[in-house]
Amino acid sequence: MSVYIGTSGWQYRDWRGVLYPEGLPQRLWLEEYARSFATVENNNAFYRLPERHTFAAWRERTPDGFVMAVKASRFLTHVKRLKDPEEPVERLMGRAEALGDRLGPVLLQLPPTLRADAGLLDAVVACFPAGVRVAVEPRHDSWWTEEIAGVLRDRGAALCWADRGSRPVTPLWRTADWGYVRFHEGRARPWPRYGRQALGAWADRIAAAWPEGADVFAFFNNDPGGAAVRDADFLARLVRSRGRTVVRPGTRGGPGGPGQTAADSSHE
Repeated sequence: MSVYIGTSGWQYRDWRGVLYPEGLPQRLWLEEYARSFATVENNNAFYRLPERHTFAAWRERTPDGFVMAVKASRFLTHVKRLKDPEEPVERLMGRAEALGDRLGPVLLQLPPTLRADAGLLDAVVACFPAGVRVAVEPRHDSWWTEEIAGVLRDRGAALCWADRGSRPVTPLWRTADWGYVRFHEGRARPWPRYGRQALGAWADRIAAAWPEGADVFAFFNNDPGGAAVRDADFLARLVRSRGRTVVRPGTRGGPGGPGQTAADSSHE
């Protein structure tokens, strides 16, 4: 198993002194981020889809082996609400493919008001080119049916395992031979940190769910105060302690990483 652990985005001003040295210009933040983590979830694309040349520049700025997951445009998921997906998917991939070998999974985060529709889901995932990994994060309880699980399995798409409040808020279905996990907000102090117990439970779930050789991607979206940076680093330590391989940048060997770990924070 190769586990890729990172954060949802990298351009956060309050990460100065946590991940980014004081005085480091923002134009160099991605390079600095890639010294500590081998993957990132690019959520810029959700709000405003970057041009192809921007994706190409991100490829040039990151080292070999770096993986960038891409959150699909809200135009597809929240405006079109998955309907008529052909053009939005084609536009997204026509730009994101400029990442080349850096391109990781594409995340479809669905609106919390969007009810389950197996036909729509199947049509959307079918639009993606062969070889592109698609993860789906539904946020309405109507999606938790065997029919939906079957669509994901048939298409090789991963159900995104989501955590909020240090607890899973999605079923823990393994619908593909790879996995995708998102951490939105923990319950430890200082907010929105995750504590040792919560992250230990997730390390156990990841180690138990996927065999050696499977790729699993885990991203922390609790960015305030650098919580995501610290929690991602600590989860990597815990997963390694379960005998699983965590992919880290070649420039940074060993189990170390940036800043304080969750072990230093209050427990839940």
